[in-house]
Amino acid sequence: MNLIEDKTFQKIDFQVEGFEIAEYEYCKFEKCNFENLELNGSKFIDCEFIHCNLSLAKIENTMFQDCKFTHCKMLGLLFPTANKFNMGFSFKECIIDHSSFSGLKLNKTHFTNCRMHEVDFENTELKEAVFDNCDLQRANFYRTLLEKANFTTSYNFQIDPEKNRISGAKFDLQSLPNLLTKYKLRIQS
Repeated sequence: MNLIEDKTFQKIDFQVEGFEIAEYEYCKFEKCNFENLELNGSKFIDCEFIHCNLSLAKIENTMFQDCKFTHCKMLGLLFPTANKFNMGFSFKECIIDHSSFSGLKLNKTHFTNCRMHEVDFENTELKEAVFDNCDLQRANFYRTLLEKANFTTSYNFQIDPEKNRISGAKFDLQSLPNLLTKYKLRIQS
């Protein structure tokens, strides 16, 4: 497998140009299209993805170590199929709808200003994760470890405290109904 280091890729449509399965270290991808590509077996270490489309990309055994995604479209990604060794990333202003993080250890991961509709977090470890101003409409939190996670500025989530571990998690007072949905209470301010 080739090693590609410190390279910037700009405005490349990898659907047209083709994508080399390789080890990418300290690379930057700007305004690139990875939509529906097979990235299986690629390694991304300390890479940045900015304004990229990774929707429906196949990421089986793909390695993501300390990767940053900013302003990316990432619909339908199945992160549990990726290589779990040293997995780590952060997301800022991304659309991550219909993706799955089920069963992963994502402690201290930061999600900032992201839209995360119908994202699956079942059995995911998210200790001390930060969800800063994220739209979590219909996201699935079930048997999720959310200890000390921060949801104070996020919205549209529903988390059942009886089916998730939320000790020490932070929530805004206005989001209290999102934790009590199953009780069908009418909470007024």
